[in-house]
Amino acid sequence: MPTFEESLKKLETIVEQLEKGDLPLEDSLKLFEQGVDLSATCKKELDEAESKVQTLTRQRDGSLKTEPFPTDK
Repeated sequence: MPTFEESLKKLETIVEQLEKGDLPLEDSLKLFEQGVDLSATCKKELDEAESKVQTLTRQRDGSLKTEPFPTDK
C-alpha cells in the first residue's frame, strides 16, 4: 500500500496531466477515476490522523492536559 505522500504525489501528477487537456477522452476518464480513488484514500488517511491528533495545554498548576484537536467542521 502506498504511503500518504506517494498517493498525494501521484494525485498531483494526475491533476497536472488532466489540466494539460491533451489526452484522449478514454485516458482522461481513467486518470480521473484514479484521481478520485486517490483523493478518497488521502482524505481517509487525513481523517484518521486528525482523530488521533491531540494538543497539550498547560494548566495553571503546571500539569499537562490533553484535548481533542480543534477542527473547523
